[in-house]
Amino acid sequence: MVWDHVYDPLGSPLLSTLVAMLPVVVLLGLLAGCGWSAQRAAGAGLLTALGVAVGVVGMPLDAAAAAAFYGACFGLFPIGWIIVTAMFLYSLSVEAGALDVMKRSVTRLSADHRIQALLIAFSFGAFLEGAAGFGAPVAISAALLAGSGFPPFEAACLALIANTAPVAFGALGTPIITLAKVTGLEEQAISAMAGRQLPFFSLIIPAWMVVTMAGWKGLVGVWPAVLVCGASFAILQAVMANFIGAALVDVVGGLASLACLAAFMRVWQPKECWRFAPPVSPGHFPAQDATDSAARIVWAWMPWVFLSLAVFAWGLPAVKATLEARPGSASAAILPAAALAPEFPVLRLDERVAKVSPATHLDREIERAVYRLNWLSAAGTGILVAALAAVPWLGITPRRAWAIWWENLARLAVPLVTISAMLALAFVTRYSGTDVILGLAMTRTGPAYPLFAALLGWLGVALTGSDTSSNAMFGSLQRVTAEQLGLDPLLICTANSTGGVMGKMIDAQSIVVSATATGVERQEGPILRRVLPHSLALAVLMGLLVWLQSGPLSWMVP
Repeated sequence: MVWDHVYDPLGSPLLSTLVAMLPVVVLLGLLAGCGWSAQRAAGAGLLTALGVAVGVVGMPLDAAAAAAFYGACFGLFPIGWIIVTAMFLYSLSVEAGALDVMKRSVTRLSADHRIQALLIAFSFGAFLEGAAGFGAPVAISAALLAGSGFPPFEAACLALIANTAPVAFGALGTPIITLAKVTGLEEQAISAMAGRQLPFFSLIIPAWMVVTMAGWKGLVGVWPAVLVCGASFAILQAVMANFIGAALVDVVGGLASLACLAAFMRVWQPKECWRFAPPVSPGHFPAQDATDSAARIVWAWMPWVFLSLAVFAWGLPAVKATLEARPGSASAAILPAAALAPEFPVLRLDERVAKVSPATHLDREIERAVYRLNWLSAAGTGILVAALAAVPWLGITPRRAWAIWWENLARLAVPLVTISAMLALAFVTRYSGTDVILGLAMTRTGPAYPLFAALLGWLGVALTGSDTSSNAMFGSLQRVTAEQLGLDPLLICTANSTGGVMGKMIDAQSIVVSATATGVERQEGPILRRVLPHSLALAVLMGLLVWLQSGPLSWMVP
């Protein structure tokens, strides 16, 4: 028997919306307001979500429990798998002393922490977002910043703020591709629309990062570098999105930004070197260690070259098809797809729940719940391959590498449980329809809806931790609402993705990942309090841009 979503269980849109908010309020309130640990807050939020789903909305108990189990499994794989393998590679670099060499090489380029944040968190992070997505950029960027001498807490926050503007084109354009499938709009049209919104924020985010860490005075000291970093990425983001497609936007833009900023630093340096450590006098920089040869610097960076090549290759459609033995691929004749990417319908949940109007353009849309264990094609496996290649390269014995693996796994045990609980909560809200109740509240804003369309995407990412999931969840609702209000569906649906990217820095999954990567596992609440105002402010700015594009700037819509 199929259970249909109920979008006004209490007979009052206001009361139903307030009750639907309870799981999020409990999670964020306990985490940021009461100082609870992330795992305890996640557990309380999950119990609240189950209570609302079963006791208020009327979802069958077995279906709600299955949704929680499905989310917990998804939290472990593929999300947790990325964190485990990325931190394994990082631990190998620390063990071999390669991280110290990397730190010195970056310092030679510029000892200024503002420049290093631009290089690592924004430019390299954008490349990682485009190639892998799903937590990899935050985990790796935050770890590298902490390894470069940034205070761990600041490293976590900066990595989260940086991972915004590139997110809509992450994992080789997966969010845009998903939005096209859900809404029925043309993929290239959505890519072009996003390419006329996000480049403005690609210019803003690098400056925003610098102001966050060093204040307005700090921005004045490095504005040329900020401009080079942001403009090089923004220009290529706009060109690629409008004329090429969504798949390689971040990969090309991130590499170009990295190269342009590195080249610029060869001919320009800020007058004062700003660092989190005691400030350096104007015109003076920390002493440079001249002992590292070019060959040793290459040796230290090569594992991260392995990483970049692996995550890029793993994201290519042809490679992914081969690794999953899809019909027509070279591996399909050798191995069955069930061996490389087995699929498991979630008992008591698959085809047991249905979306109904107005959350979908159909009268009734049956929800699938199929857990896919694509163990070979997962981004985390690509990172593991890079780490295994790094073991002999770094001169680490297999026995010691094995010990590091288990030490790494033991250290990450609690964060993995926390991430599972966070994803369990997200899946319960999704399959119970309480997320749609929150979304429908925003659709009642009438002429102001273009602003709230972006905020709806922001809410979706904050709830699910994924721009892709937010697009899958709210894309159809955005199109239905746009058509009812006489707005351009392309503009409104794209706003779900471009507004959603600003919610990436406050989703519980990303916060736990950043805290884990920097070794500040019990600082999730303070991290959330630090980045929440930035997230909300950027989401409102995106909403204002969408609102303008629905009126005086409508010529920008393809």
